[in-house]
Order: sequence, then C-alpha cells, then structure tokens
Amino acid sequence: MCGRYTLFTEEETDELRRIVEELQKKNGEVKTGEIFPTNVAPVLIAQDGKPVPMAYTWGFARPGRTGVVINARAETVAEKPMFRACMQNTRCVVPSTGFYEWTKDARKQKYLFRLPKQKALYMAGLWTMGEDGGRFTIVTTAANASVQEVHHRMPVILEEDEIEDWLCNPTAAAEILQLIPPRLEKTAVNGEQMALW
Repeated sequence: MCGRYTLFTEEETDELRRIVEELQKKNGEVKTGEIFPTNVAPVLIAQDGKPVPMAYTWGFARPGRTGVVINARAETVAEKPMFRACMQNTRCVVPSTGFYEWTKDARKQKYLFRLPKQKALYMAGLWTMGEDGGRFTIVTTAANASVQEVHHRMPVILEEDEIEDWLCNPTAAAEILQLIPPRLEKTAVNGEQMALW
C-alpha cells in the first residue's frame, strides 16, 4: 500500500519544479511536501499523445460509501470494475521524490523510499473524472527485496523512458505491471538510518 508520498521541488529537480510551476499558473497553489490521501496533487495525463500536468485529488470516490480508494492492485486492476476502464483508457503518472511506509511493529517507524542517485520517482496511476473534478489512485504491486522488510506492497515505479508508454500504450502499460520494480534506498524519517538494498 502507498498511503503517503513526497513531492519536494525546491532543492530537488528542475523537472518536478517545472510540473508544479505549470500547474500553479493554471490552478494557483499546488500541494508539495508530504502528500496525503484526498490532497489535490500533480499528475501527468496523456493529451494528444504527450504528458500534460494536471492537479487531481488523490483517491477514487467510493459510491455510496465514505472514504476513498487510494491504491489499485496491479494484479487485478484490469479486472476490477472500479479500475478496468481506467486501466484501458485513463492512466496517469504520479510524480514524486519518494513514498513512505511504516513498520507494523509497536514502534511504527516511518521510512522514506527513494530511487538511489535519482531525485524524481514516478509512480503508475489511474485517473477518473468525477462530479468534483479529476481523481487519481496509485497502482501497487508486491514489494521487492528493498521494501518487503517494511511493507508487503509498493507502488509500480516507472522509469523515465516508460512514462510515455504507460500513458499512451495500453499493451505496453499491461507489460509494465509485470516488471519487478527497481531497488530503492530507505531512510528512517528521523534521519538516523539509511540502507541501500
């Protein structure tokens, strides 16, 4: 599960800063820092075969129920009624600098996971348009060795050269879901530990 992620732009990357600045011109202030479910945050969607930044709410509405659906499982995303059409037609990319997971023990240690030697981390997502505007969810998969000690799920992470395929090519997108995610580095949020697996 991915229940929080980060989007820092000041010291991080020109690419992420450009995305946020473009959205700020269109929409005003855009959330950066720690992103929580139901926050409005940047995503990239396909328009005319090109990635275009939009500001959408994190979490699909649950008709007739409270709460939101923040994750979609890669293993079932093409079959579940809530996600099937989105997987075929409305995929998005969630730009970030990393995501958080917590240990399940009594300490509940919070860890930040990032790509080693890279400032941007792109997560596969799906989007839908509701009465209240655009909404997105993050696609998750089984955790690889670098994450599984902390949590059994992790986001599907896109390499930069996979972004256009994820957005514009349903066949390639389905293949991306089958890939083993890249290894990540983990840092305890209190900054005392760092491990590269």
